[in-house]
Amino acid sequence: MEDEQIIQLYFDRDEQALTQTHEKYGSYCFSLADAILHDRQDSEEVVGDTYLQAWNAIPPQCPKVLKLFLAKITRNLAFSRWREYSAQKRGGGEMDLVLEELAECLAAPGSVEDALAEKELARTIRSFLNQLPEREQNIFLRWYFFVEESDTIAGRYGMKPATVLRTLSRTRKKLKNYLTQEGYRI
Repeated sequence: MEDEQIIQLYFDRDEQALTQTHEKYGSYCFSLADAILHDRQDSEEVVGDTYLQAWNAIPPQCPKVLKLFLAKITRNLAFSRWREYSAQKRGGGEMDLVLEELAECLAAPGSVEDALAEKELARTIRSFLNQLPEREQNIFLRWYFFVEESDTIAGRYGMKPATVLRTLSRTRKKLKNYLTQEGYRI
């Protein structure tokens, strides 16, 4: 079923929307949640909560890209769940590393997650990412948005994991410089 048809089911308040969402995007949402949580049961619960939030958000919202709409909900819910548990218990501290690396680029009064939620900062980061070569942009997004491991990213792009980490390091430096030029205090 096409996304437009699924969205229409939400607008019609037809529970078939949830079934169709699960069939088309269930495994995608699960893999995103599991990359953050590393726990099957918690990831499954996050996916269920994603469907509930989508049900409550559509209408009035009408997502332009359903997959990304669901990804954002799933990611936010997974991060919320992750914050409830210690990083050492969930993922061996990888999440701390991801957030710590971004914290080096951002100086904000709240947490890194709060800073990224700010619309203006998000727009600035999107603008920065749009200026990157496609491969560098994809590596950055796979590491920071989808929380993929360096081995997974390396396999996807035919690189060594060390090359992925060097690419990320260079991209963070570029981001830090870009944010400084845009008036953000680092």
